[in-house]
Amino acid sequence: MHQPPTSDPEQFKQAQRQAWDRTASGMKRWWPVLEGGQKLSDKLIDLAGVRPDSKVLDVATGIGEPAVTAARHVQPNGRVLATDISPEMIAIGRERAEKLGLQLIIEFRESDAESLKLSEKSFDAVFCRLGLMFVPNISRALRIFYEVLVPGGKMAAAVWPTLDKVPTINLVFLTVLKKLNLPPPSAGTPISSV
Repeated sequence: MHQPPTSDPEQFKQAQRQAWDRTASGMKRWWPVLEGGQKLSDKLIDLAGVRPDSKVLDVATGIGEPAVTAARHVQPNGRVLATDISPEMIAIGRERAEKLGLQLIIEFRESDAESLKLSEKSFDAVFCRLGLMFVPNISRALRIFYEVLVPGGKMAAAVWPTLDKVPTINLVFLTVLKKLNLPPPSAGTPISSV
């Protein structure tokens, strides 16, 4: 895992919020190309035991995935709470949910993983797809995830490996940066060390 490049976690989270806000419109535009992770979303849903009527928490949802996949599984009476640090990502997630007719199943809320204010034992499943590596205090976030799970509830997560372990991610990542016209990450940031 990583350590944030600054000793101030709030400053680090603010920088993350700004970076993801800047990326949001490009994610929306390039979503059909970028979203090759449906198998990963399906696997997280399976590992977390999501079923009809489940109550699900999706942390670091970005523009709404795997929340959208979960929403399709929890129908007709289940619910999905999708959170993200970026208000721009959340806005696009809401738009996607509305276009797919899932706006009554998915609630979107701006929050970072360490600051979630939720009732204890209120979710059957918690998942985080490709977000934990951006959390300054992973222990605090995981404690929150554990506390909001009902007894017997499950958590599933996926994180990026280091680039030396999966060089194809580096190629994809650099291509995305180029297409979105974004500069490479600064040395010492989590994204530069994934």
